[in-house]
Amino acid sequence: MFGIGLPELAVIAVVAVIVFGPDRLPEFARQAGRFVRQLRNLAQNAQTELRRELGPEYADLKLSDLDPRTAIRKHILEAMADDELPPAGRRTHDVLAAGERPPFDPDAT
Repeated sequence: MFGIGLPELAVIAVVAVIVFGPDRLPEFARQAGRFVRQLRNLAQNAQTELRRELGPEYADLKLSDLDPRTAIRKHILEAMADDELPPAGRRTHDVLAAGERPPFDPDAT
């Protein structure tokens, strides 16, 4: 959950009890719950509207698919899956023939 572990969550809870007090804390928790629920409904409505506007070919669209990092990761993994490795891990493009000199770029040195 957002990279927050149990110790961090405990510290946040203790600070909340100290700052807001035990009397007002339940009301703040209810307000936070309502806010999270409204955000989820807003995201769900945006996703539904986007699917409806784009048409049936995008029926399985998720908002997380629009994240550039996710899209790039997906395409890189697909490209890596399409590549085939040479047998036994041997890289044939690195093997030089007998007496053949490796390529040299004078501008690179």
